[in-house]
Amino acid sequence: MKQKKSHLAFIFSLIFLFVLPACNVRHSNTSASNRDGIIKLDNPVNVRYLERNLSKTTPRIILTPETEDELRNKVTNDPLVRNYYEAMKLNAEQILEQPVLERIQTGRRLLSVSRELLYRMNILGIVYLMEKDQRMVDKINEELIAVSNFADWNPSHYLDVAEMALGVAIAIDWVGRYLPEATVDLALDALVEKGIQPSWEGNRGWISGTNNWNQVCNAGMIAASIAIAERDPELAASTISRSLDGIPYALNEYRPDGIYIEGPSYWRYGTQFSVVTSSMLTSSFGTDFGIAEYPGFRESAVFRALTYTPKGLYWNFADCGDSPGINGDLILAWFAADAGNPLFLEREKFMMPPQSMAKLDRTSGAGLVWLAQFEERDRSTLPLAWKGEGVNPLVVFRNGDDDPNGYYFGGKGGMANISHGHMDAGSFIFELDGVRWSVDMGMQNYHLVEETGFNLWGRCQECERWTLLSVNNFGHTTLTVNDELFLINGNADIISFNDGPQPEAAFDMTPVYGNNLNSALRRFVKEDSRSILIEDIIEMNENTESLTWQMMTTASVEILERGAMLRQDGKQLRLELLSHPGLTVSVISLDPPPFYLDKHIPGLKRIDIRIPAWISATGKETIRVRLNGN
Repeated sequence: MKQKKSHLAFIFSLIFLFVLPACNVRHSNTSASNRDGIIKLDNPVNVRYLERNLSKTTPRIILTPETEDELRNKVTNDPLVRNYYEAMKLNAEQILEQPVLERIQTGRRLLSVSRELLYRMNILGIVYLMEKDQRMVDKINEELIAVSNFADWNPSHYLDVAEMALGVAIAIDWVGRYLPEATVDLALDALVEKGIQPSWEGNRGWISGTNNWNQVCNAGMIAASIAIAERDPELAASTISRSLDGIPYALNEYRPDGIYIEGPSYWRYGTQFSVVTSSMLTSSFGTDFGIAEYPGFRESAVFRALTYTPKGLYWNFADCGDSPGINGDLILAWFAADAGNPLFLEREKFMMPPQSMAKLDRTSGAGLVWLAQFEERDRSTLPLAWKGEGVNPLVVFRNGDDDPNGYYFGGKGGMANISHGHMDAGSFIFELDGVRWSVDMGMQNYHLVEETGFNLWGRCQECERWTLLSVNNFGHTTLTVNDELFLINGNADIISFNDGPQPEAAFDMTPVYGNNLNSALRRFVKEDSRSILIEDIIEMNENTESLTWQMMTTASVEILERGAMLRQDGKQLRLELLSHPGLTVSVISLDPPPFYLDKHIPGLKRIDIRIPAWISATGKETIRVRLNGN
């Protein structure tokens, strides 16, 4: 009880120092929350509704006869749409040279085959509709026959089924009228027998799960249901209705400010299928039943844009890669078309020479439709200081949009026991002068870890997952207490935020340490356009043995009195230990990493400032560190 009172007193004392955040929740025309706090989508779908409201003409999945005509016009007259389409034609020629897909499983996944099918159908389908080149539809025919004759689409890993079903449904919808009737019948049989029916068997937690599986799998099942609606309206209606009931459990994770808890690259994956779902429901029924209006969903485009740094990388927290690729982001393009805001349209990337673009996205056909629908109506800009609350709260401080050598700071709270979560509460990345000085290790290759028998996905406190450096707190720029792992259910919330001339934010870190101390607050202050101040305010107790301030970096480090000098790519940054004048920093090399399954990052090291508890006379310590590029 004493510890709890001390913690509360500590937090209340800080109210006078900081501006408390307000929660700005976007209102929606969706129905009221249910008892779990999940806002339901409108869901009138039954057989009667399906028969009355489903479009009777094809295409109707993302494309309609009207949007097909508009797309044809834009391909001719809009330079951006035409340029991206030219890249699609180059991709189509490459696909024609590829052998027909085979059922080759990698570990427990058929996903690479499903994704390739979805890619091929998107590219070939649009190019055929625009060009009427018989080679394209012949190749679609071959691929549909092949995958429809697979023994199954790997229902033990339902992402594989969902992406395959989406690809098959798109192909039938877009070009089915140009295919042999026998192929269409075979593909529709496969959509029922290998796609939808297995989704009604066994335990399918993805239906109302909270992560990307919900978004991907429900999208695939809705697409398949639209495709087979005339053949089996009862199965189609019940499957679509089930998905509309389940989808809000994933959409709820965007509330209130649009943060995707699995990181920006998983935002791209999960949100990709939510916008596909919104788009194909709208084209098929004239409504998406409230998906686009869901609180936080539209705001997630701001989250995605703000986690793209001046260096051209993602802020790669959680199981997230750091590279967004060279091609334009088609998912952001949907948000650009939805808002009419060029802020979300990566025009320069879409205008690259077509031959310079990498392999295009597997939803490129849908993406071309969204690009063609863009009309500018808004010119709002991104904030220079931003906070996002929710399950995985974040703050971002930056200087502006156009300087590749600019200032970028991203700090986070949250907890480990969430989908793709890490023990990264209190961690941050920092970029200046084109260098990422404080780094996040990001994701590892799942298959390479899984094939050893390592349990990558268990999330109990003692589970193997937390032995990986990239996932535990020892591999993040944060504060560790007693050299122990963070508590997986400890949640570090934002308790203050100020976007004034010197933006600042504070996270209550106490819950991640359990009984190892009374209270801990981590405060970040952007003092000027070249520095960031990190302040840890600690109240220890009888269980506190040591505090370790950590920073992950790939820079070379020269230890100096009261700090260190970091150097990389001809630039330098000073780490200044403003508190504890008697202490020095130490550097731990993590190249090679300590465990054979750990991710290898050349030059990776951890800067440590270790503070034994016994040096504190009062049990209260404030650690102040400045990263200074001045």
